[in-house]
Amino acid sequence: MAFESSTGYVAPSTSNLDMDASLPMFNIERVALQFSISSDFVAAAVANNVLILALSTGRILRIDLDSPADIDDIDLPKKPSEIGIIRRLFLDPSASHLIITTTLAENFYLHAQSRTPKALSRLKSVPVESVSWNPSQPTASTREILVGASDGNIYEVYIEPSSEFYKREEKYLKGVYKTSDGPVTGLWVDLIPGKPELRRIIVATPSTLLHFAGRIGRHGHEGSGSIFSKLFESESATVHEVSNVAPSAPSLLAISPEGGDSPSPDHTNTERIFGWLTSQGVLHGKLYLSSDTSDLGSKMLSESKMLSRSQIPPSQTASGRARKAHDAVTSMMLSQWHILQLVEGRIVAINRLDDTIVLDQVVLEPGQSALGLVADIKKNTYWLFTTQEIFEIVVTDESRDVWRIMLKAQRFDSASQYAKTSTQKDAVATASGDYLVGKGQYMEAAAVYGRSTKPFEQVALTFIDKGEHDALRKYLLTKLSTLKKSAIMQRIMVATWLVELYMAKLNTLDDTITTKAELSESMNTAETQDQLSIIRREYQDFATKYKSDLDRKTVYEVVSSHGREEELLYFATVVNDYNYVLGYWVQRERWQESLGVLKRQTDPEIFYKYSSVLMAHAPVDLVEIMMRQVNLDARRLIPAFLNYNNSTKASLSQNQAVRYLLYEINQRQSSDAAVHNTLISLYASHPTNDESALLSYLEGQSLAHEQNYDADFALRLCIQHKRVQSCVHIYSSMGQYVQAVDLALKYDEVDLASTVAERSDTDSALRKKLWLAVAKKVISQSSGIKTAIEFLRRVDLLRIEDLIPFFPDFVVIDDFKEEICTALEDYSRKIDELKKEMDESEETAAHIKTDIKALDQRYAIVEPGERCYVCGLPLLARQFFVFPCQHAFHSDCLAKKVVELAGIAKGKRIAELQTEVSKGISVGPKREKAIKELDALVGSSCVLCSELAVKLIDEPFISASDDTEEWAL
Repeated sequence: MAFESSTGYVAPSTSNLDMDASLPMFNIERVALQFSISSDFVAAAVANNVLILALSTGRILRIDLDSPADIDDIDLPKKPSEIGIIRRLFLDPSASHLIITTTLAENFYLHAQSRTPKALSRLKSVPVESVSWNPSQPTASTREILVGASDGNIYEVYIEPSSEFYKREEKYLKGVYKTSDGPVTGLWVDLIPGKPELRRIIVATPSTLLHFAGRIGRHGHEGSGSIFSKLFESESATVHEVSNVAPSAPSLLAISPEGGDSPSPDHTNTERIFGWLTSQGVLHGKLYLSSDTSDLGSKMLSESKMLSRSQIPPSQTASGRARKAHDAVTSMMLSQWHILQLVEGRIVAINRLDDTIVLDQVVLEPGQSALGLVADIKKNTYWLFTTQEIFEIVVTDESRDVWRIMLKAQRFDSASQYAKTSTQKDAVATASGDYLVGKGQYMEAAAVYGRSTKPFEQVALTFIDKGEHDALRKYLLTKLSTLKKSAIMQRIMVATWLVELYMAKLNTLDDTITTKAELSESMNTAETQDQLSIIRREYQDFATKYKSDLDRKTVYEVVSSHGREEELLYFATVVNDYNYVLGYWVQRERWQESLGVLKRQTDPEIFYKYSSVLMAHAPVDLVEIMMRQVNLDARRLIPAFLNYNNSTKASLSQNQAVRYLLYEINQRQSSDAAVHNTLISLYASHPTNDESALLSYLEGQSLAHEQNYDADFALRLCIQHKRVQSCVHIYSSMGQYVQAVDLALKYDEVDLASTVAERSDTDSALRKKLWLAVAKKVISQSSGIKTAIEFLRRVDLLRIEDLIPFFPDFVVIDDFKEEICTALEDYSRKIDELKKEMDESEETAAHIKTDIKALDQRYAIVEPGERCYVCGLPLLARQFFVFPCQHAFHSDCLAKKVVELAGIAKGKRIAELQTEVSKGISVGPKREKAIKELDALVGSSCVLCSELAVKLIDEPFISASDDTEEWAL
């Protein structure tokens, strides 16, 4: 046999096919073999895109359809003359395990990762007819599988690949069941969802189909013994039999491929289809899944349906006449929705839902024999094998007509599920709605009609004519959810109609509850109350969801016309129209409800608008709410506070306007003059005579060194309301102490005036003036000299002579003789002190004159080696200055240093004088004057000891021009 492995196998591609109804659903394509064979195919298997071909020579070809150039050529360990020709191939769904059986009942096992088939010694002489693989689809070993033989025996076997030569592949083999009517032509095992210990087993023979379901046995460890024996022993089978079975009639069991785009890993979440080929036809039905296994088999078989052989049209002769009534069916397989049968060289595909034939095509030439039909249940591909050729049955959009079939059968949910285009979905919805209306199921019909394109007015009139307003409401809700956002007018009209329907329904339910009448025979008043709550919540959900589709003014009018206060306010709240809600409650003088709405607001304008009326009726709660706001402008609340203050009779401690203004000032540190002035106005205008609160505020402003109020305004207001202490404080804070004292004295507040005079931080003349004013008032009010004398002793600035002008003319000197004598003695004592100070000053002046004369005779000794403290050169080399501190400098060095340290003006003057002296321009007295001035400027003080040296405090010890190495440590 020659292989062209460089080219390999080429399979037709369906990935680029347009899934359009114009394409044929089934297309049979001959696969072009890119290798030559010297013998016929005798068996074939496909799984998970792996193709296994057996040749009459005993060779096995393993082809990976994803990379068809890689072909494995595998030989059996013995020649066909010894073991027989390969009869059947059994490949598990994962393509990991392959069982090979020959005509002489020799069986071999081949793992996907091996190229050497191993003989199954325990299965020797067992003619294998069927294999049921483990439903968990393991890859390392087969785990527990069932093998059906031609003698009716069913064996459980556990095959595990081994690299040891003498070790058997089968861990164990046990017969678990035996049929009584021929070979086991089909086996299937699957899991029961949610119950890992439960299994379902289907056994097929030519005349009998058996269904087992129950609990399997478990041993100490996996592979230690049979798990299916317990199930077969403890459970009885549900049996379906067919009669008059011909001995040569074909029989097999087929299972539909794994359905869905993303099937579950254990394949237990979807119900698959079985098909049992018998001499009478194909029995097919659902493999129902249920944790209750008691009636699982009976349900499956009772709902199964037989596709009779008579439903397959007979083949035609060349002349067009039917050959025979019933052609032989030699093979069968299942796709997702169809049953495909090989009938006398032609393939017939029949839809299993409605038994319609969708394909009847001759494939084989006359006399050409076929190995059978094979389905890859993992990849949903379908194949026909002959002894020389391979055909692929390409399926395109197999479910295209499922929706129509479901619709015809009035299975509307399924039809909607399989409808793909909008036209199909609409047809399903319309037909479903008509059907439900015909059966009187109006609510269900409303939901379906809402997703259809049936004319709006026709559906609406149907429900109106039937009096089904609940169904109409549900239809409008569904329709509104499907309308496009761009259909603004339609959405507004539908939404507004729904508001009307909701209000009418709520009113009807309210009337029913009020009159305690029953809506129907099955609904009492309590149930009506529950329905009222449900409809109200439904309306609230509707208003919340579709608030953008509702016109506010229209909704207000509709709801108000029905008198539905709660629904009206709910809608206004949902659309954030709190202005309307507040206005509604305020208009009805429902203050607590108004405050409840206000608590949830943050818009300052709402507070400004309703503050006046709410301050008049609920001031405490309103102020509490406003104090929690952070964005209010207190200036705009002042009119409300003033109106409230004019009407309230509360004390200052209970005055809510004062409370809020104090909060603004103390907590929020407001410096707005309007706020402060308003607080002063409230304090000053209050009818109480106690002005401690006002005075406390004013003193607090002074202590904080602030004056956020208008002093002139506050002063006028305090004067108007005769708040004397406050006026005096304001005058004092303005520095107008004279006015403060005068005002206090005007109202006979002598102590207050004395406090101002005592605390004034002015010069002594003004203080004396203030005390004189106070003294005058005291003297005028006192009944005798004694009071005035006591006042005089209290004040240090005043003397008796200051007070004499204030006494009446009839007062004689004898009354205050003692005070006058004390004053004269004090003056005498002061005169003596002044004379002593004058004598001491005269003596000091004489000493100063003596010291000045001594200065003319002062001298300093300069040693020959003395050096200048600036340049370090010998001092006697040129003109120099010597200071009493013994520091000596050259005159030019000293002048340069003085210029550096002195100010700009002094430095400039020294430079001018040096220029005059050096150039000799001036002669005589003028030059002498210049020299004298220069010496005075330069030699006025030592640059190292005097104040000039202080300027050197920030100079570094080492300058940039100094040799730093001399200062190195």
